[in-house]
Amino acid sequence: MKPHAPRKRFGQHFLTDDAIIDGIVREIAPRPGDAMVEIGPGLAALTQPLVERLGRLTVVELDRDLAARLRSHPQLTVVEADVLTVDFGVLADTAGQRLRVVGNLPYNISTPILFHLLRFADRIADQHFMLQKEVIDRMVADPATSDYGRLSVMLQWRYAMENVLFVPPESFDPPPRVDSAVVRMVPREAPAALDPALLERLVQLAFSQRRKLLRNTLGRWLDERHFEGRFDVQRRAEEVPVDEYVALAQALPSVS
Repeated sequence: MKPHAPRKRFGQHFLTDDAIIDGIVREIAPRPGDAMVEIGPGLAALTQPLVERLGRLTVVELDRDLAARLRSHPQLTVVEADVLTVDFGVLADTAGQRLRVVGNLPYNISTPILFHLLRFADRIADQHFMLQKEVIDRMVADPATSDYGRLSVMLQWRYAMENVLFVPPESFDPPPRVDSAVVRMVPREAPAALDPALLERLVQLAFSQRRKLLRNTLGRWLDERHFEGRFDVQRRAEEVPVDEYVALAQALPSVS
């Protein structure tokens, strides 16, 4: 079978560093019988050591040439599709248990994938993803820091997260122009009950002009909705902790 050339339109950077692969597998800690789904298995650098420990593995691959290669592996179930169209609830139903989701996510669509999976968090046991390090820095950022923003709030509401492994560019072929890292995401067992669309809307408004005080952005929106509760808009968006955004979303009627 001829070598596969990485395709820029799919954001393909293939992991080749055995030490890093071993480190990622240790962090994932796969166990026989786990219902695991790998997003973007590529040339199976991570796939092979995972399936050896699991027995079976489901993989989601958009590239039809790579999907065809993967189908030759008897222990793999191949879903040839754009991951943004995959219903992880159906995969969990088929498995009869919560999913463990892993992958080296394409950097060009990593944030949309994270938001897509957010819809299925109650069907997922944990997630381990390799991403651009600066994206993970934003995911795990604390309030009142330059990295803290929309991604921090939306994901920290639903997951406990930690950066577990640094991955340098030379670990890939071709090497990306950025540092990478691996994040562990564990869905919270009892997240605050709210309308995710409402939280996303108010957080998006808050950070739309992050240098301005919230009275100029979110404050005006709250006035239009005749909000009479307590929320200090004499702050910048990055100064507001996740739990305050969550409490505000809980105090407002759902968006229509």
